[in-house]
Amino acid sequence: MPYPMECPRGKVPTPLILAGLSALLLTGCEAPLNLEAVRQQSQQAIQRTDFFQSVAQNDQIVAIAGNNGALLVSENSGSDWQRVPVQTTESFLSLDTCPDGSFIALTFNNQLWHGNPAGTQWTAHELPSQEQMMTADCAPDGTWWVGGSFTTLQSSSDQGTTWQETSLNEDAILTNLQFLDPETALATGEYGLVLKTLDGGETWDYAGYLPDEFYPHAAYFESADEGWVGGLNGFIYHTTDGGETWDRQPTDTSMPVFGFVKAGNALFALGDNATVLALSGDSWTGLETPNQPLYLRDGVVLANNQLLVAGGRGLLLQLDIPVASVASNNRGN
Repeated sequence: MPYPMECPRGKVPTPLILAGLSALLLTGCEAPLNLEAVRQQSQQAIQRTDFFQSVAQNDQIVAIAGNNGALLVSENSGSDWQRVPVQTTESFLSLDTCPDGSFIALTFNNQLWHGNPAGTQWTAHELPSQEQMMTADCAPDGTWWVGGSFTTLQSSSDQGTTWQETSLNEDAILTNLQFLDPETALATGEYGLVLKTLDGGETWDYAGYLPDEFYPHAAYFESADEGWVGGLNGFIYHTTDGGETWDRQPTDTSMPVFGFVKAGNALFALGDNATVLALSGDSWTGLETPNQPLYLRDGVVLANNQLLVAGGRGLLLQLDIPVASVASNNRGN
């Protein structure tokens, strides 16, 4: 019979499902509700409600940012994590390390946060544009950069006191931005756009277009000429002429690709279903990872020659990689 017919008036059984714990269904009318497991879970640094979006590191800590203001730091290469309280419940979209060891992090409400090298103190700076910013990068000269909708790019060379803005006036979203040196940077975005600057961001121009208006969820450039982009269906495209032409490289997955991580001479791609791909020659091969229906978004190379990758539902994986593939000085982001 339906529950209201079996229970005394005013007492309605409560189904309780604890994510990350054994599923528990409470249907007894008189059984007391025990929330101790919920309390213990809420006090853990990494929670099942975390959806990590970006990872960065300096010579002191590894930092991870995600939804609902989730910001975690580790001082021991990911063995232990501390949850850092920040005055926002907005989701972090992008995180990067600056040359002085500090961090910048972009939230969905168009604020750029500046964190100290220890990752314990963060200050928000309002961005001047009404356009939605989607990606952030700290240039080698310390300038803060963000990019987003309407091909808008904003920068600050005085740590958020003043801002400069430029746009190519194209109704497209920039999804990735990467400075290679103080003068050279590339941006990729909606409708297959590839933009480039050779003068430190003073001017931007079209470098080329991706095939079939491919939407790049992720991009990584080794140089001004060579780079990779990834997106839906496990597609990864490669250029050796700065984005003018692109070749699709074979992958052994149809899962969306969301991020790239460079490890010395090795390059890895991250995707849905806990997918990690390694570039071998001109093709990509999947590494053995736990079978999880969760995405991986970003990662860094740790000092212990492991690849730390982060994704949905608090998923963190540390994968062994060949020592020869790891550079001695790698930002990993």
